Amino acid sequence: MSTNDGLYTDGSSAFSAKVNSIPLNDVDSSTGSENSIGDLVSHATAQTSSLIRSEIELAKTEITGEIKKGAIGGGLFAVAGVIALYSSFFFFFFAAELLAIWLDRWAAFLIVFLVMLVLAAVFALVGWNRFKKIKAPKATMESVGELKHLKPGQAQKNLAAQDAGLYT
Repeated sequence: MSTNDGLYTDGSSAFSAKVNSIPLNDVDSSTGSENSIGDLVSHATAQTSSLIRSEIELAKTEITGEIKKGAIGGGLFAVAGVIALYSSFFFFFFAAELLAIWLDRWAAFLIVFLVMLVLAAVFALVGWNRFKKIKAPKATMESVGELKHLKPGQAQKNLAAQDAGLYT
């Protein structure tokens, strides 16, 4: 695959899941003093569409990191399950017979069983702690919470105030 034409990447290592800001264009900044209703509807539609796309992109970026943490926690739960299951088959008899040299046979098997349960509990606890570290996408929730403070037509007034001293 050629990377010269810009259609392909070098793989997942070339991807950085980080967004510093939401790229919004101000489509409400038209030069005319009066806009038709069609223009206003068109601007409102474009702004809404751009805002929704940007919020979705921000949410995707934040959730990517949290999914990785969840995958690690899930992997540790899987390790705990595999150890609890297979260790009881393969290591159980060896360790119990070894302990049976010094203890009664039933006590040796009981000790080995309890050790395996403790190991499974430790891995499950570590996996649970990884799951508890998963955080909500705070920047997205704050950004969406700010949407209720938007006022229609405010972008035009803000631009006019910023450009007031530009041509003096």
